[in-house]
Amino acid sequence: MIKAAYMSLILLLFIGALQIPALAQDQTNNTFGKGIRIAAKDSSFTMKFGARIQTLYDGRLNLETNDYNDRLLTRRARLKFDGYAYSPKLVYKIELAVSSTDISGGDNPEFGNTSRVILDAVLKWNFAPNWELWVGQTKLPGNRERVISSQNLQFVDRSNLNSRFNIDRDAGVQLHYDKNKFKFISSISMGDGRNIVTNNAGGYDYTLRAEYLPFGSFKSSGDYFNSDLSREPEPKLSIGVTYDYNDRATHARGQLGDLLPAQRDLETLFIDAHFKYNGFSSLLEYANKKSPDGPVILDGGGNFVASFYTGEAISWQAGYLFLNNFEIAGRYTQVTPEAITLNRDNTQMTFGVSKYFVGHNLKIQSDVTLIQEKSRDDVLMTRVQVELAF
Repeated sequence: MIKAAYMSLILLLFIGALQIPALAQDQTNNTFGKGIRIAAKDSSFTMKFGARIQTLYDGRLNLETNDYNDRLLTRRARLKFDGYAYSPKLVYKIELAVSSTDISGGDNPEFGNTSRVILDAVLKWNFAPNWELWVGQTKLPGNRERVISSQNLQFVDRSNLNSRFNIDRDAGVQLHYDKNKFKFISSISMGDGRNIVTNNAGGYDYTLRAEYLPFGSFKSSGDYFNSDLSREPEPKLSIGVTYDYNDRATHARGQLGDLLPAQRDLETLFIDAHFKYNGFSSLLEYANKKSPDGPVILDGGGNFVASFYTGEAISWQAGYLFLNNFEIAGRYTQVTPEAITLNRDNTQMTFGVSKYFVGHNLKIQSDVTLIQEKSRDDVLMTRVQVELAF
């Protein structure tokens, strides 16, 4: 009996020890998907910390040879910090990339021989009603699909139009105006892309974007996330036009691509239309990039050396979100480079399915894409991705 009592005491002590960590845990009033928020007692600053990961399976089948290659990787892993400092009118955002597929640089002197970890580092000053001045490194006001966060996409990743023609991130200043049914953004940036530490080799990059929302604002800023998760009760439409001029660009695609041995002026035009209504969503985009002096670089003998990436593309995607937050969607993308650049025409047709558990903060997505490229075998790409963000 004494032995039984002794064992009972040991068991009670063990159970009690298991409970101590649970009782000692810090608790928060924050909600999943909204980040961890802190604020100074004197209201001099706030900070929201968030993190996200994307785990991706990517398999590709050559339809001519039946060769199959696949991989499983952390597509994106990021840390986010935002809030205000000194005044609610002075907002900051910092976003860092920590996965190998999200960063690059290494031994490149353009990036100080280091990896390009910083994605966004920007201050936003609301200096007057409806006006904001942005200073730092962040996304340029380019095509809508690029400005939509990779966390908030309808498919596993963006279209090939975006991959070939987007103007991406850059360091500079932006002026934003937003009132009623109109949005205007102007930008002056360095033109070489993110995390450049060397002196500016060319000129500056100038960007103008205008948007018109004929039926008024989307719920929860829904014009800048894919899928109609807000289930708009009335039709909503946003039409956007962007013009970008990169003076004496040094990279093949402006802010992106290989560093080339000559400079060219690049002009890029984007037109997009984003529509949502009662679970249905549609995004149509057109891109055109050209070089007034010609994109091709020749040597002294007139031989082809390299080329800037110019041409045009169109992409249309649409999907329907059922009441159980299961979505089906389709996308068609046609990229047509200028023939003189020796780049190949590319067509992609994608069918995707998604299940949203907590909006874009916790979801599973899969898509299948038929890739047809001139003078190459057709490829069937299958992807499955899990997104978690808090």
